[in-house]
Amino acid sequence: MSAGGSLAGGGSSLFSGFRVLGLYSNHVPHALRYHKKHREFYVVTAVGKCFHTYNVNRLGIVAVSNSLPDDITYVAADRMLVFAAAGRLISAFARNKEVVMCYHGHRQEVRVLLPLGDQLISADSGGDVIVWDVQGGDVYLRLEFDPATFDVSAMMHPSTYLNKVLLGSSQGALQLWNIKTSKLLFTFPGWSAGVTVLQQSPAVDVVGIGTATGRIIIHNIRLDETLMSFTQDWGPISSLAFRTDGPPIMASGSPQGHIAFWDLDRRQLVTQQRHAHSTAVAMATYLHGEPLLVTNGADNAIKVWIFDQEGGGARLLRSRQGHSAPPTTIHHHGNDGKNILSAGQDGTLQSFSTVHERFNKNLGHGSINKKKEQKKKKGLSYEELRLPAITSFSSAAARQSDWDGIVACHRGRLAATTWNYQRCTMGAHHLQPPVTRRDSIATAVAITSCGNFAVIGSSCGRVDVYNLQSGLHRGCYGDDNKAHSGAVRGVATDTLNQLTLTTGSDWLLKFWRFKTRKQEEQLKLNAAPASMTLHRDSGMLALALDDFTLLVVDTETRRVVRKFAGHHGNINDMTFSPDGRWLVTVAMDCTIRTWDLPSGCLVDCFLVAMAPVGVSLSPTGDFLATTHVDSLGVYLWTNKSLCGPVGLRPLPADYQPAVETLPGVTADESEQEIASEEADDAYESADQLGAELVTLSLLPESRWKSLLHLDIIKRRNKPAAPPAAPAAAPFFLPTLPGLTPRFMSPTATEQETQSKVLSWGSLCQRSQFSSDLESALQSGSFTRPLCLLKDCGPAAVSVELTGLTSEGGGTSNLLLAFIEMIDSMLASGRDFDLAHAYLALFLKLHLRSLSQDSVAMAALLRLSSRLEAGWAELQSSFDQSLCLLSYAKSALL
Repeated sequence: MSAGGSLAGGGSSLFSGFRVLGLYSNHVPHALRYHKKHREFYVVTAVGKCFHTYNVNRLGIVAVSNSLPDDITYVAADRMLVFAAAGRLISAFARNKEVVMCYHGHRQEVRVLLPLGDQLISADSGGDVIVWDVQGGDVYLRLEFDPATFDVSAMMHPSTYLNKVLLGSSQGALQLWNIKTSKLLFTFPGWSAGVTVLQQSPAVDVVGIGTATGRIIIHNIRLDETLMSFTQDWGPISSLAFRTDGPPIMASGSPQGHIAFWDLDRRQLVTQQRHAHSTAVAMATYLHGEPLLVTNGADNAIKVWIFDQEGGGARLLRSRQGHSAPPTTIHHHGNDGKNILSAGQDGTLQSFSTVHERFNKNLGHGSINKKKEQKKKKGLSYEELRLPAITSFSSAAARQSDWDGIVACHRGRLAATTWNYQRCTMGAHHLQPPVTRRDSIATAVAITSCGNFAVIGSSCGRVDVYNLQSGLHRGCYGDDNKAHSGAVRGVATDTLNQLTLTTGSDWLLKFWRFKTRKQEEQLKLNAAPASMTLHRDSGMLALALDDFTLLVVDTETRRVVRKFAGHHGNINDMTFSPDGRWLVTVAMDCTIRTWDLPSGCLVDCFLVAMAPVGVSLSPTGDFLATTHVDSLGVYLWTNKSLCGPVGLRPLPADYQPAVETLPGVTADESEQEIASEEADDAYESADQLGAELVTLSLLPESRWKSLLHLDIIKRRNKPAAPPAAPAAAPFFLPTLPGLTPRFMSPTATEQETQSKVLSWGSLCQRSQFSSDLESALQSGSFTRPLCLLKDCGPAAVSVELTGLTSEGGGTSNLLLAFIEMIDSMLASGRDFDLAHAYLALFLKLHLRSLSQDSVAMAALLRLSSRLEAGWAELQSSFDQSLCLLSYAKSALL
């Protein structure tokens, strides 16, 4: 195909989707499971089109399900399966991953699921309630309600109520149904408020009911009597949970992220956990018999709370938390490429580890004044003390152990904040120029490679230098304290702190001396720059312009060396490869493009479903990290060029890229993989790993190592004198006739006079081993006689081998058959130790008789050649291993 012709893409030839970081939960309530075999609780949370399974004791991800066609709207779990509703489809998952059954029949979107024994109950927004047979997938019962009069919003199975289901409606009424007879048993009129939550209490017949007005009713459904009532001031009740480890405490969640704890004995509020989540609490569940509460919310967080404080207060025990709003800016921190700093629209700064989730860090949310935030000064609300979202930041690991190593600019604020990566907190300095206009904001920031200074550009054209250790202002670039006549779009410093580069909306790129802050040169650009990135090792400076083009400037010659065009939208971010050969750019046209600087060509391009807004290539070059519009995760792409040769060729101007699927979450291999409570599949090792290898038997050494020393063992264990049996006395002692009673002396019986020597015919009966060995000689398979020998002890093996000769009742064919059996064992390479032990005992017992049999001697000669060949191969392997080991021990590495 010619270079000017149209070319259809086949995906990325350079990057492959690996995994996504920072996705944990959404607005769907979680499901809690208990695995009896593992004796551990697991929490299931929905994330988009799949669900994740975490163990509660570590919150480590152990399983990721296969994706469904639509987003999951509800999850439920029983002892064996996990049920997920996506649109009108209900899917049953086994082993937390594979779809084993699908349930079709709903005409509207399914919004509530309830597993009940062998049945699954589901309710949709159209008023249909269907009872499914879990195993067969058939419809057992269908109930139809009018959504205008009874819109099902909650379901619950009351404890000890066989085949009964309690349905709650958004109109406020409740109905108790028998799903086996399909009869309505009772109707509760309600409390003039829509039912949002139904929860069984530890007491039989008592149910907790949450309403849309914030009222909580503890009701006895058997007597139809309200026991107590509470009112929550934070809006509708989003979840209810009862403690089962002793204290009569009930927890209630709210749409504002607060959790209230109520004492059911004293009928009052005990304590409250404010801002447990930054969004609505989707679900709160107490672990059975433990003082632990598991919560999840739409803020992409799973939290486990423990109640070990005085007054019944909760303390955060462990959590998995990502961004609650899409991240906008990402950068790799450090030189190992294992940590990614991410700033999101939620105002938080977080660090995600590419190694394991336990190394993730949350640096928190910036505050205007930390002391005021701690004291919660009157007149200032919780949100007013928080800083807006971070628009750009820069980090350096050189002096992060001494002082703050991260500087961030915030939306609509002039002052830049400092952050400490090791302490995971916001720093004490607010970097702000001494004199400036009120409407100015910080727009660009860069930290020097030494980690001592920060260069900050603002919208008024100022470029200021600050000392990070003290936070003091150290100077300003340009005449009249203005480096540019327009807003500063980017700042950068070189490796040796000799040069400072700035660009602004005035279409100018300026070169400054870092120490004297004097301008040396400037370049006029073709359009206003949007952003700027410097590769310090090579001195290449990349600028993204507002006309969707890219410029690459050599800071040594201070000339434009490359110009790239091809994007059809605003260029959001760009990054260099570690060697400075590639420039990776992302834009609003949903493309990720890789430009080769030496050749000046586009070498890779692919589309993604959501427009990327941030990109960062690791310092080691192994992973490319991207963030996307309306997505809370950080997506990792593997660099294929590190795994093998990749053929890169220049792409034409009209190249049509193909869509690459965004990577998903992968389960951690170090965590325990859980399945349903079925028998775990045990790993079975192969009988023989390779034909050239030697495999030993699994029998203990005492079964074969002492075969040649049985006579010594018998002599050693022989008692000094045989045990004398006591004389058997008759029950009635015989007496001699006469006046004086005298006992009769014992006489020799017939059995005692009989000879104890066995006849020759009694020894001629063959054993099972001899019979199987003779039949194996004809069939050629010696598996059965070998299994019989393995089951015998050393003494039994000696008896079996002794009986192979004619003196022991055998024949010469049995001797030949035994030699063939040993030959087959050596040929297969299995039971190597047993073959040599059996052969040694066999030769010790029958060598004299074998020497007189020419056929047996020929078989022994063939066996001897096989033995020598096998030992020669082993000796070669032993010599090679010993040589390598001696070299490793003596060489100076």
